[in-house]
Amino acid sequence: MPEVIFNGPAGRLEGRLHPSKNRKAPIALILHPHPRFGGTMNNEIIYHLYYMFARRGFTVLRFNFRGVGRSQGTFDHGVGELSDAAAALDWVQTFHSEAPGVWIAGFSFGAWIGMQLLMRRPEVEGFISIAPPANLYDFSFLAPCPSSGLITHGGMDKVVPHKDVQALVDKLKTQKGIVIDQEIIPGANHFFKEETDQLINVCANYLDKRIGFDPSQLEDIKESGDKTDSAIQL
Repeated sequence: MPEVIFNGPAGRLEGRLHPSKNRKAPIALILHPHPRFGGTMNNEIIYHLYYMFARRGFTVLRFNFRGVGRSQGTFDHGVGELSDAAAALDWVQTFHSEAPGVWIAGFSFGAWIGMQLLMRRPEVEGFISIAPPANLYDFSFLAPCPSSGLITHGGMDKVVPHKDVQALVDKLKTQKGIVIDQEIIPGANHFFKEETDQLINVCANYLDKRIGFDPSQLEDIKESGDKTDSAIQL
């Protein structure tokens, strides 16, 4: 997949882009875990989410937040990272202007950033939020949440306890006009060690249902061989 460098609020940002052959394909933006704990765009879950969307015909972008990899700038406790995500979406939309909508998928810290971004972007049609850190960050900005989506987390997550994610889900489910799906991966910890395949299958099944996609039509995309970072936290 093409390596890309684009301008962000704090300097250049490094990413990987899969451009769809269809000018009217939707866009997917994939957001990685916490930069201070080893999170990068090559996290295994982020990597597989990227190809999950690409095989379904999306134009997909994943990128490193400021200060990660070759992205310039320094960690900004979420404020700057939200600006990075907005800039990334702006950038991909400049050359894919006919996209009918956008999906956002994020893991942990990336889920928090992604759910803030969807509040600001009416073109977001859906989201996938993996292990949202509801005990560590304030999610009260989702009032109301403008898009339907999937929230999935591990049944054995000790970083983000089930009760905190459940409270977030329960609150969102009271809102009218959206549908929040929840999937708990039994036995999975916060990093979905040895449960990544099941997690991606859950996400893929949800996406297929939402967009009416027939899995028999999956595109055959050759993976780029990016190295994944298995030492991911938050």
